[in-house]
Amino acid sequence: MSAAVKYTLGRIGLFVLVLAALWLVDMNLFLRLMLALVFSAALSFFLLKGWRDEMAGEMAESSARRRGEKERLRSALAGEDQPGEPEKPRDADPTR
Repeated sequence: MSAAVKYTLGRIGLFVLVLAALWLVDMNLFLRLMLALVFSAALSFFLLKGWRDEMAGEMAESSARRRGEKERLRSALAGEDQPGEPEKPRDADPTR
């Protein structure tokens, strides 16, 4: 399972748990929802740190892979990266 999916489901689960705990308290529904959102966010900061770090690592790897692929495509389109053709220095004098 993807780290982003695990983290998202963890956040939703924490929200539902906090909301269920606040359901027993007599207060306005909107206030109950807002408090559940704030408390679950604070709890997820501490309880879901591992999954958040894992998700950030996956996102960084994906970004680096896309960046590398983008650079490879740009150099291929510019004619700098032709397979089977030896690379020539740009400052070489063709008369020598």
